[in-house]
Amino acid sequence: MLEPQDAADSDYLRVAEAAAAMNLPRMTVYDLVKEGKLPAVSFGKLYRIPARAVQEYLAADQHTSAAAHLHTPT
Repeated sequence: MLEPQDAADSDYLRVAEAAAAMNLPRMTVYDLVKEGKLPAVSFGKLYRIPARAVQEYLAADQHTSAAAHLHTPT
């Protein structure tokens, strides 16, 4: 049985988990956080990234990639 805190923790990803989900290097995820392009919560020296933020970033990236593809001259 999950405790409420455990359930809340599952809504956040470690940087390595977010990087794997986004198919990006960990340092790129850190850069996205530092640039303000990906929200994160810091716990001391550790970052946790909301799972929803990763999903939204991926959805926006797919939309941007698709739009760029439509406007690419052939």
